[in-house]
Amino acid sequence: MNNPLSFFNRHSLSAVAMVLTMSLISGCTVGPDFKKPAQTAPADWTSWRSADAALLNVPGSGAILDKQWWLRYDDPVLNALVEKAVTASPDLRSATLRFASARVQQRITTSQQTPSINATASATRTQQSENSPSTRALKEVVPDSSELSKLMADPYNWYQGGLDFSWEIDLWGHVRRAVEAAKADTAQQQALLEYARRSIVGDVVNSYWNLRGIQQQIALAQEDIKAIDERMSLIAARAEGGQVDDTDLERERGELAATRANLIDLQMQEGVATNQLLLLLDEHPGSLKTMLQFKPDGLPLNKLPPLQLGIPSEVALNRPDIRAAEAKLHAATARIGVAEAELYPGITLGAKIGMDTYSANTFTEWGSRSWSVGPSLTLPLFDRGRRKATVVLRETDLQQAAVDYHKTVLKAWQEIDDALSRYAAAQQKLAEQQRRAESAAKALTLIEARYNGGVINFINVLDAQRSDIQARQALAMSKRDVRTAWAAVNRAVGQ
Repeated sequence: MNNPLSFFNRHSLSAVAMVLTMSLISGCTVGPDFKKPAQTAPADWTSWRSADAALLNVPGSGAILDKQWWLRYDDPVLNALVEKAVTASPDLRSATLRFASARVQQRITTSQQTPSINATASATRTQQSENSPSTRALKEVVPDSSELSKLMADPYNWYQGGLDFSWEIDLWGHVRRAVEAAKADTAQQQALLEYARRSIVGDVVNSYWNLRGIQQQIALAQEDIKAIDERMSLIAARAEGGQVDDTDLERERGELAATRANLIDLQMQEGVATNQLLLLLDEHPGSLKTMLQFKPDGLPLNKLPPLQLGIPSEVALNRPDIRAAEAKLHAATARIGVAEAELYPGITLGAKIGMDTYSANTFTEWGSRSWSVGPSLTLPLFDRGRRKATVVLRETDLQQAAVDYHKTVLKAWQEIDDALSRYAAAQQKLAEQQRRAESAAKALTLIEARYNGGVINFINVLDAQRSDIQARQALAMSKRDVRTAWAAVNRAVGQ
């Protein structure tokens, strides 16, 4: 009975054992190891600031971060728009696909760590030439070989089948560094996906409040037009009674025309702002009219909840753009090892086991077996410096990634400083605009009373009307600025 061990001879088994032993004891990894960059952060939210001391107060800075900060606007329409944007935004879908591609690429790279096994099978009909080089030796050795040559040239079938094994011994960490880089690429795309989501939410919030601010100005302009129409009726009646001349009536008509012209401009701005918001939602112009319809009573309260910024040292861990830059730095570091491993010899272990016969009836017989096994060595000798230049290129990529990381961190703290200063300034400005609007309304009431009493002329009334309109419009935009500035702070700290 045949001994199964005879399938491989002892020498081949020794060669396989030697290669496996080499892979276990000499599997080093070339190239630099990644070291996480040291994080620097201010001690509190009043440090690392460029604004005036009057803008450094940050209420609620010690609170825990709120990942769904837009819910604290208490606006159901805004909540619905944000929910729609995070599922329908084309930019977010693109970022999701890039993340999915990175994960697939990681699986592809990781598969290189295991042997490759392929099943092969073939059945061919073959005829050899009677005058081929293989029959020449036969004719030289055998005097009368014509019959034998014809026999060898007869058509015959050839059946083959078996398994092919191939495994690159990762002696220098080429595959391990490639897997490390692929994992870092996946982490980068995941962070960029979170960054895209954060950007979409922030853009929707900004666009929404910009639209609401314009709509509020439109409502104020329409109220002004109605009030001016009523005053014109009163002035016309007084002019007919001879109490005033037509000069006051014409001045009021001019004020009415200016207000209507401003209303037309605001209506145009409303259309532009609406389309900007619809684009973020993957909607065509003219969509969501009912949802975006302005309802003065539907606006949330003017006072926003306090900020929830967390601890400054945790900001770098929360901002996805910083995490993406760090992952890019990690991938660039690992790819140096991939390039350096190409400088060294490579060993691939191959094996083939199968059956080889010219007769289908003998395909399963023991005598039809065929096999081969052994390592193959690849030794780089000359490539005009291509491999070494690749190492230099990867080192340059690492330096660029380090510069990008530093720039990303610096930009992050700049955005935080700008957002905090903007929010503090918007709050203070809102308080002043509220006082201005209250004073303008009181002044208009007093001046109209004096005009009706015949004490002053109508020019004073027109000036008071303009001041009141401007004050109320400025107050509406100031309220919008506070809402968008509050969003900018939450966005800047990485929520």
